[in-house]
Amino acid sequence: MLPFRRILFPVDYSTPCRAVVPYALDMLHHFSAELTLVHAYGPAAVVALAPSQRELTDPDFPEQVRAIEQERLHEFALEMFPGQHAELIAESGEPGSIIHKVAQQQQADLIMLATHGYGPVRRFLLGSVTAKVLHDATTVVWTGIGSGLTDHVPSVPYRSIVCALDDTSEAEAVLKGAAALAGCYGAQLSLLHVIQAPVALRVDFGPYRTELTEAAHSRLRELKSKLGVDAPAAVIDASISEGVRDEVLLRKADLVITGRGHAQGTISRVWSHLYSVVRESPCPVMSI
Repeated sequence: MLPFRRILFPVDYSTPCRAVVPYALDMLHHFSAELTLVHAYGPAAVVALAPSQRELTDPDFPEQVRAIEQERLHEFALEMFPGQHAELIAESGEPGSIIHKVAQQQQADLIMLATHGYGPVRRFLLGSVTAKVLHDATTVVWTGIGSGLTDHVPSVPYRSIVCALDDTSEAEAVLKGAAALAGCYGAQLSLLHVIQAPVALRVDFGPYRTELTEAAHSRLRELKSKLGVDAPAAVIDASISEGVRDEVLLRKADLVITGRGHAQGTISRVWSHLYSVVRESPCPVMSI
């Protein structure tokens, strides 16, 4: 996972997008990484730039639009990343697909993008572009809400990192990556495992809670010992998104690191858990 060598930063010119820039600058400088900015525009942009209906049928007009969008991206780079060399890519198409394609072409090892939606809406909706990137990309994805809570404002450089681990085979790789990043930043690392009773369970979950808690603690001790990680670990009983949110607030965390469920397949419940964690986390989430 580390060090990050090429960072892909999708640009939509929104306020949340601009709010993520300080995090991207910190990561670029921390790892001396290369930067690629990508902007995907759709038919609406083409129509908006056409002086009349005639231009829409001109075979040269799409290239003119691309040049305009490329210049706009160049101006954004000068404003938001002054003095930072960046490769600029403006393409017409569905944003999620464009981001995925460019990430593969550029061999990016980190994608940093903002999520969208505010207040109560953000609890139920994850932007379609973010969802597609999380689902399709095989590289590390950093997602930020673009704004902090009034009583919790995450900062960079990272000082406190929460690593949320499940009981799958991916937990070891996630913890290894989290420990490495925490070491790079000199940040305090804490581990979290959330026990969530199955929704469809029709029996009393109470008798099993103690057994599951002890098993989770044992698993965390084994992982810490195997990887030589010295970090406090918590096992809590809650919904996964609420458990992560509460631990972030308790630890005053600046970043959550968790898995993406690659080993679980494309129809696993782990995706809904990841989406809810990203939606409700008070700080950015890095999914491995």
